[in-house]
Amino acid sequence: MASYSTSSTALMVLSLITIASLQLFHVSSFEFQVGDTTGWIVPPANDSKIYNDWASEKRFQVGDSVRFRYGKDSVMEVSESEYKKCNSTHPNFFSNTGNTVFKLDRSGLFYFISGASGHCQRGQRMIVKVMSSEESPSGGGGTSSGSRAAVLSYGVFKLVSLMSYLAPYLF
Repeated sequence: MASYSTSSTALMVLSLITIASLQLFHVSSFEFQVGDTTGWIVPPANDSKIYNDWASEKRFQVGDSVRFRYGKDSVMEVSESEYKKCNSTHPNFFSNTGNTVFKLDRSGLFYFISGASGHCQRGQRMIVKVMSSEESPSGGGGTSSGSRAAVLSYGVFKLVSLMSYLAPYLF
């Protein structure tokens, strides 16, 4: 009877560990702070590509979001042609709350501009490329890939630690 109880307990604990580990391997989304600590501001005159440079270093995936933090300004998601012209008259999305989160709900390109007069022309605009599920994150160590890898590594570490601790009790 003791053997049955021990093996039943071991099976139940092993099942719980397996279920818990599956959740650790699924990192569903990531939130990016646009411009990192600088935020969403009019860039310096000599750095008008600051936001496109920032976005090109990231690996955005469907379900991720971008957070815009700003003062007296706004953020708009617009079409490609409106982006090229810095036209803010027909945005797909508009916010002026100072702390805007925009969810990237599809693969493809998203075009963002400032709605404040003259800011887009001075470089406060950005293109975000969201990878399709067929694309794999390529090397380059963007923040998203690095952060997702850190979460995954930590999860594996915790799982191995738990299994090492429970092993004497299971067998």
